[in-house]
Amino acid sequence: MATLDAPRIVSSRAEFEDSYTLARYLETGGYEGLRKTLTMFPEAVAAEVDAASLLGRGGAGFPAGRKWSMLRKSPVSYLVVNGDESEPATFKDHFLVERDPHQLVEGVIIAAYALQVAQAFIYIRGEFALGLERVQQAVNDAYAHGALGSKIFDSDFSLDIVVHPGAGAYICGEETALIEGLEGKRGFPRIKPPFFPAVTGLYGEPTVVNNVETMSNLPWIITNGGAAFAALGVGKSTGTRLFALAGRVKNPGVYEVEMVKNTFRDIIYDPRLGGGITDDRALKAFIPGGVSAPWFGPDMLDLALGQDEVGAQGSMLGSGSIVVLDETSCPVRAAWRITKFFSRESCGQCTPCREGSGWIERAMYRLEHGGGREEDLALVLDLCDNIAPGLGWPPQQTTICVLGSSIPSSVHSAIQMFRDDFIAHVELGRCPHD
Repeated sequence: MATLDAPRIVSSRAEFEDSYTLARYLETGGYEGLRKTLTMFPEAVAAEVDAASLLGRGGAGFPAGRKWSMLRKSPVSYLVVNGDESEPATFKDHFLVERDPHQLVEGVIIAAYALQVAQAFIYIRGEFALGLERVQQAVNDAYAHGALGSKIFDSDFSLDIVVHPGAGAYICGEETALIEGLEGKRGFPRIKPPFFPAVTGLYGEPTVVNNVETMSNLPWIITNGGAAFAALGVGKSTGTRLFALAGRVKNPGVYEVEMVKNTFRDIIYDPRLGGGITDDRALKAFIPGGVSAPWFGPDMLDLALGQDEVGAQGSMLGSGSIVVLDETSCPVRAAWRITKFFSRESCGQCTPCREGSGWIERAMYRLEHGGGREEDLALVLDLCDNIAPGLGWPPQQTTICVLGSSIPSSVHSAIQMFRDDFIAHVELGRCPHD
């Protein structure tokens, strides 16, 4: 059974129908963390985040406090919040911007105070229409409440927040492409070095980019202390984390669980969480960290939900999405659809990604739809190896950003784990799961 006695840090208001309103937020302790923040030195606020060992919740898992510390010796000009959550089956940030936008806004103000910036941007995927509306309303309400604008809560600190809708490009989830989009340009990732946001970010100035869930943890951390957050979880994977559970499960949804002390089996099978596989069928495989992550088989169900634990087994927690495939799922179809997504979302800057993704997608289409040959398996693996040499994890980079190196994960996993399914497609001339 899952361990669910940890506090719900970022989803505590989810049970209220009006969780997104200022009235409910204030009634449940909202903006108290900000009031406490304003009585502290900025360095002390940053120290609490350091003490919490809060790993970034955007996919890379880089410690938020360490990211901030890189800029403490040089004044930061801008804070940017990445809400361009666009990966298939990943919807935890979508949940937060719709259900608790004031928590996000308060977290942004706390981070801005720690970094001593006067301008912040919240960049949200344009398709999140309701989420955008609620975040903008929360920002407006925060201004009216005195939590934003000039001399916040009668302090000497002032901040303005701009809510910026994205145009729906997955690539703008990459921080430098997001910055390009904020500047009104096409969302092309920048070459790093030299264009690390900490050095040359928005409008050429030092910039901190953090994820929506990362920001949403800050009010609780400041109110309760970084040590209280670090006491949850194990090792480097501290606190709780939101997981978007999707696929062939009885109860798909967003769940907040304590890291490491729970396993994939817990989140998939516990009746209080995923509730098990649809129609009680057998588990075939699961994707542990979004569709850019290598797949796991049933033998990994008891692996702990921890950054290092999953990384040691050759995959990642990534975007916080767990996708379940059951015995009736077609791994060829799943891998083809994932490849089709990456091919469509490639920005086109880098040849391995721009050309390779299309070649792989077309070969996978043939295999799924009955026109494939057995030699196509070697062909697609060769193409994958050209994009991410060695097909290891973490992948080798041949492209500016990690979209390119994410393409081979699903194809390589599917062929490695379910070669017989591919052969059946070739021999039958159709998908055997239809």
